[in-house]
Parts: sequence; structure tokens; C-alpha cells
Amino acid sequence: MKKITLTFPDGSKEELVNEIRPNASTLMNKLMQSGKKLLAVRVNNEICSLDSAINISADLEPVYDDSKEGAAIYRRSLCFVLAAAAHNIFPNSRLLVGHSLGYGYYYTLDTGKTLKTDEIIQLKNEMLRIIHADEIIETEFISYKDACSYFETLGLVETRKQLNYRSPSRIQVNTLETFTDLYFGPLVSSTGVLDVFDLMPYHEGFLLRFPKHNEPEKLQPFDDQPKLFEIYKRYKDWGKRLNVTSAASLNQIIHDRRQNEFIDITETLQTKCISDIASQIHDRGTVRVVLIAGPSSSGKTTTSKKLALQLQALGYRPKVISLDCYYVGRELTPKDENGNYDYECLEALDVDLINHNLLDLFDGKTIEIPSYDFHEGKRYFKGEYMNLAPNDILVMEGIHGLNDKLTSLVPPEKKFKIYLSALTQLNLDDHNRIPTSDNRLIRRIVRDAQFRGKSAADTIAMWDSVQKGERLHIFPFQNNADAMLNTALDYEIPVLKVYADPLLRCVTPLQREYGEANRLLAFLNNFSTIPATAVPSHSIIREFIGGSAFHY
Repeated sequence: MKKITLTFPDGSKEELVNEIRPNASTLMNKLMQSGKKLLAVRVNNEICSLDSAINISADLEPVYDDSKEGAAIYRRSLCFVLAAAAHNIFPNSRLLVGHSLGYGYYYTLDTGKTLKTDEIIQLKNEMLRIIHADEIIETEFISYKDACSYFETLGLVETRKQLNYRSPSRIQVNTLETFTDLYFGPLVSSTGVLDVFDLMPYHEGFLLRFPKHNEPEKLQPFDDQPKLFEIYKRYKDWGKRLNVTSAASLNQIIHDRRQNEFIDITETLQTKCISDIASQIHDRGTVRVVLIAGPSSSGKTTTSKKLALQLQALGYRPKVISLDCYYVGRELTPKDENGNYDYECLEALDVDLINHNLLDLFDGKTIEIPSYDFHEGKRYFKGEYMNLAPNDILVMEGIHGLNDKLTSLVPPEKKFKIYLSALTQLNLDDHNRIPTSDNRLIRRIVRDAQFRGKSAADTIAMWDSVQKGERLHIFPFQNNADAMLNTALDYEIPVLKVYADPLLRCVTPLQREYGEANRLLAFLNNFSTIPATAVPSHSIIREFIGGSAFHY
């Protein structure tokens, strides 16, 4: 008989003759940790559900609810329970997942009617029934024909449509009681662990609220973000008007060879939005500096250049100052909790010099702009001077642009703050959303490989640190923005897939990033491809794939 060897986190090994599942008692004793919920297991760095069969020698590692991976499984499973409950409570309506808002996802029904409070309470009670019963979530493979029949019977329109473009002979599905759906990642093995959640009425629908990963035992206070919600809603409504709301809809366009027309439409919309922001700046009349901030790979550099063109069309002469020039120097840079230099904190910048330079410029004085040597970690001056004529306007982009502490001495009427993010309005199907962070991570993987010589594993490895900086220094200030711009383009994932797919396939099971690479590959597998030649030279996408008309 075939023997397999399992290696546990403490280094101990166990030799077995037959296959085993992680939720077997022999493994649970080795993997469980007091006070934590075991939601899944790493098998040779691949995230697997607890009912997955292990039939090869493997290094095992538990995935708890207080980890990033565990939180994703918790949320995904909670969404499945919600979909099953909605199927029971609203059998004649489709539940539609929207965007994220804080620690929650926004949902509506396809009826377009505002959900009543008592309907939301009824839905929550049905979820509680399923969770308290600790119902088993079954994962199995079914034939393509049976999958089509299931999704047609259940009214899962977008999921069924996607099978026209993603058609393997067998399809993995999840079943809870009488409800069957398709999810792109492992789920918990039973519902009893999903006991921290809430449904909260919000606008026409409701929010499914869940805990943050490092505090899984409680919900955070709700932090409303009305400006961000309006941006999302505007783009969702736009997608509905064009009948492009899902991966299947986009794949249909590519199949019908209408992608060039769709690319023109999406690029024109984004250009119009940038033009509208330029008009807002002009109409205010007192603005002397535009501050642009956004998370990693949101397209800040290209947006700055496109905004500069729109401002020139209105009679301005934009000038750019990079905040990178104002680092204080390595010897004065604070360190983080791990003892590393924290270049993302506000204190890493010479805030006093920034303010005095700006005020001097506004007073008609000439300033000498500093430079920074990243290799030496020192600031120096190389004789670069600047002054502002009456029709000149400054454009500055950096992670602290929305934080008023950066420009505390500058009068509010002289500042215009813009928040950028890649907020795709597309879903994979009715119940599977596309996380904004996934869109940006794929952009970053492609750009790092194209221009910085980094592997996909390198980029994935540092992504948690990048997101931590965003949570600390960008997201808390997004509501301070005078304008928000969505830099996502709904055709970009099929373009990025051409570059990202081979990069992600180079991540091996010997690397810890293998699980995340596999997840991203499964995500990209839902999209047909668009060649880079279809991307306009002024597009934000060119910032990541190369060939831009702009110089960086």
C-alpha cells in the first residue's frame, strides 16, 4: 500500500497508509489551538478545506480565523450562507452582491425595490437558523451538464452564463441544504463557526457585516463612507446601462469581437471623469496645489499626467513636485515594530519644509527643491529651483496627500484633494465579487515584473505590508477628499491576464506564496483575454504593462 508522510508545524511526522482528511481526529489534535477557530489547512502551501482528502506526503499548517487567509474563508463562507438563506426567503428574486464598504459587503435584490427592515430581519434569522444547526457544507464535482441544469433551476443567471466561456468537463460546486452554488476558494466544512456577523439596512439593500481578521471575535463599529458609496453606485449604474456587470458579460463582448468599442467607451468615461475634476478645480478659483493620494497601483502617476493635460486645456500650467524629494533622511526616519525603517509614516517626510516651500511659492518666491538619494538615504540639493506664475498650479501625489497634517499651514481654499482607487464594478457572477485589492495586486505583479525585475512571489510576499500602510495612512483620510476618481477600467483584467498568468504559474508549492498565486490563477481563469495592442497609449493600464505615451 502507498504510504504518505505528514509533517506538522512542530516538526513532528506521522506516516499513514491511507488518505486522510484534515478534520479527522488524528489531525485535529495536532492542528487545533486553544481559543482559535480552525477554518482550513495549508497542504504544501495550498489552502485547502478541512474536508479535502490528503493522499500525498505533505507539510501541514493550520489556517485560523485570525489570519488573512482564514478571514477570507470566513467571509466567503458567510456569503454562501447568506445566498442559501436568500434562496429560501426570496425564492423568486436574485440576490446580488455589490462592493465592499468597511468590513462589510453591500447586497441588493434584482427587483430594484428597497428591502424593508422586517425582510432583512427575516433573512438574518434564516442565516442564524442555518448557523446554529451547524449544517455541513458539501464540496463535490459534478458534470458540466448537471451544473448548467442546477444553475438554471436556481435562477443563477450570471453563473450559468459564465459556463458558456469556462467549460471544463466537471465543475466543483458547494451545497448547503438544498442550495448549490459555485465559489472560487475553499469554504468552512460546517456553518457553526460563522457566528460573528450582522445584517444592517443600508440604502436600497443591506450590508453583510463581518469581523476584521485580527479581531475575529467581534464586529467593528460601522464607519460610513458616503462618498465612496456614491462612486461605486455611479459605476454600478453605468455597468447596468451597458449590460456589462459580470465576467460573463465581458467575456460575451470579447467573444463577439466588440472589445475595441467597449475599450473606447470605458476610456472615454474615465477621461470625462478626470475632465470633470479639472473643471471643479477651475471653478473653485483659489486652488494653487492639487494633492493626489491613493493605494498602491491605483494609477496615481498616470492620473497626475492626465489631469495635468485637462488643467492645461483650461489655461493652467501644471508643475509637479514629488513628495519623495522631502524624505528627512535615514538617520531621522522612524522605525516600525520590526525595527525596519518606516518610509510610509508621515514623520518620514520633512513636513515643515513642505509647508514653508508651498507658502513661499504661493507668495511668489523662488524655492530650491530638494532631492533624495534612496541608495545613500540622504537628502541633497542640486540647484533645482521653482516659482509659480499666476496661472501655474502645483500637482503633488503621494500616500499622505489627503492627510491635512501634511499641509497644515496651507489654507484650505488653496488645496484640492483627490482620492484614487481601482473600484471595479464587475462581479464574477451574482454572488462572487471581485475584490478591489485583487485588481490592484494583479496590476502590481505585472508592473513589478515588467519594470522592477520582481517575481510574482516577491510581490505577493510584500503585499500584506503594503496593505497595512494603506490602512494606516490612506484609507482613514479618504473622506477628506474633494473628489474621488475610479481608476479601474472594466476591460483591464483580460489584458493583465496575458502578463500575470505565466508569472503566477512560476510560483511553486515550495514557496509560501503558492496558495495566493493559485487563488489568483483561479480568479483569472474566469476571463477571456484581450491583447495589449488593443490598449490605447494614454491608458492607465500602460503604466503597468508598458508602452505608454507618457514618460515616467
